[in-house]
Amino acid sequence: MTLSRLAALSADPAASFVLIARDGADTVELLSGDVVDVELLADIPLAIDGSPREVFAMVPYRQVRERGFVAQDDGAPLRCVIVDEHLHLPTSELLTALPTDPVPLHDDGFDIADAEYAAIVEKVIAEEIGRGEGANFVIRRDFTANIEVDDRTAALTWFRALLTHERGAYWTFAVFTPGHIAVGASPEAHVVAREGIVTMNPISGTFRHPAGGATKETLIDFLASTKETEELFMVVDEELKMMSAVCSDGGRITGPHLKEMSRLTHTEYMLRGRSTLDPRDILRETMFAPTVTGSPMQNACAVIRRHERKPRGYYSGVAALFTPNADGGHDLDAPILIRTVYLRDGELSVPVGATLVRHSDPQGEVSETHGKAAGVLGAIGAIDRDRVAEARSDADAPAEERALADDPQVAALLSSRNARLAEFWLNPQGEEFTGPFVGRTALVVDAEDRFTTMLAHQLRHLGLAVDIAPWSEVRDADLDAADLVVAGPGPGDPRDTANSRIARMREVVARRLDTGKPLLAVCLSHQILADRLGIALTPLDAPHQGLQKSVAVFGEDASIGFYNTFTARVAPATTTVGPAEISADTASGDVYALRGEHFASVQGHLESILSRDGIRTLERLVSHALA
Repeated sequence: MTLSRLAALSADPAASFVLIARDGADTVELLSGDVVDVELLADIPLAIDGSPREVFAMVPYRQVRERGFVAQDDGAPLRCVIVDEHLHLPTSELLTALPTDPVPLHDDGFDIADAEYAAIVEKVIAEEIGRGEGANFVIRRDFTANIEVDDRTAALTWFRALLTHERGAYWTFAVFTPGHIAVGASPEAHVVAREGIVTMNPISGTFRHPAGGATKETLIDFLASTKETEELFMVVDEELKMMSAVCSDGGRITGPHLKEMSRLTHTEYMLRGRSTLDPRDILRETMFAPTVTGSPMQNACAVIRRHERKPRGYYSGVAALFTPNADGGHDLDAPILIRTVYLRDGELSVPVGATLVRHSDPQGEVSETHGKAAGVLGAIGAIDRDRVAEARSDADAPAEERALADDPQVAALLSSRNARLAEFWLNPQGEEFTGPFVGRTALVVDAEDRFTTMLAHQLRHLGLAVDIAPWSEVRDADLDAADLVVAGPGPGDPRDTANSRIARMREVVARRLDTGKPLLAVCLSHQILADRLGIALTPLDAPHQGLQKSVAVFGEDASIGFYNTFTARVAPATTTVGPAEISADTASGDVYALRGEHFASVQGHLESILSRDGIRTLERLVSHALA
């Protein structure tokens, strides 16, 4: 009965349905119903005529405009399937019913040539990361081809191939709606909300299995890579910003783990916290994963807009399943739309992206996009599968090829990463805060870096009642009313007074100094404060994006994470400038912290997971400013 239902849906070009195979399940879910396109996430119809409904939604990248971020608008619909029927098909039976004939590709290749893509990479590193616009950015290009087989038949063929040959995917799926067909195997759950618990799963670092299969030695070389390690830490920081915005307890890190797939292995963390928000609001506040956009998120969207040649469609968006629960609300399960093939009128597109950081090698990033495209195309059987590169999981495989994550040396190397991280984010935190500043208020001014949500959570942990205000909306009356104003971090050149955001942050810092009211300035605002005090600002020779350093902060050594491209700099051995005491590097003169009557500042991000001494240093600086 269930297989005949799938056959009937497949044969009807007007029918809309979805196939989902979840990791570890022995069935494939078949969801079918009518399609409704809506404009906003809030419009997703979770109830019709007062009755809760299950809804599957394809959320395109263009929805980031709901957060006030920029995106090329290609009109990709926020498409909802209102589920009327939800069946479970035994996977073994389904495999016998799906088509198996190969689907040849014609006129295939990347839409952007390798040399052009390498030039884009160089430009982003120099003009964006090198000028302080952010820590990392994902720039994508598309592998395209034509097919001569019916789109639906091709998608079902490739879905079967993924079920057969891919492993470790969070969701293996195929979506069939008029004009939009997608089939893929996403390794990453972007956000899940069940029973009041929100989970995010940042994955970063891509180990392409070499010929002969993955071995302990080749995996250890990958895990020892500074670039891959820092890349993962940066995306965890970015997703913790989102968790701190939607979870009352800020979010806790567990891991790291290995995500082992057939041809690729990734490193990942799990983030968990409590939330009472509507799942549509959770989804809005977490659009979209930094692993496929960059950080800080708002500026990453601007960089994507400047450097990508065409709109993203659904790439880096999410597939979201809203399921009614026993509490009268809805659970949310939303994997990222990556490792996905899109089909329309006989044309195939596989978008892939590389994460660009300060260490990036342009040719290496070109190679990464080739590897990711080949991983998708090989998994669906569109190109020859390099079976020797697939990780083996059979009992007769050599020991080094079985469950590499269980190897003691690999496990120890993974675990050792946490020695670099802040215990604050590794330990449970609770939701009741009774720190030393209970009864005091703080206003955090957001300069377009949502590190402010993590900073606000830590300040609440210290007892402060905290509000966050965007730089463009904060009023002078709000600044004057707060016991403490925290001028936040943000991208850009602190010397650029023509920039309205920089100009307003300068006004915020100046107003608190002029009124003599307590001020804490962080990163960009620390640089603005230094400039106000007459300290020179200069670009660093190499950006400190995602860099952990041990520095002296007024008599105490502190391990702190840095995300700066510019620095305030004094002559070596300088300890004061005007009314300010200075903590600076003894050799370079780079200023790490300032303090004076009713003010303090820090160049690093005390809220970052890289700041092992962050909460202690934050308490010291706040205590000084409020004294």
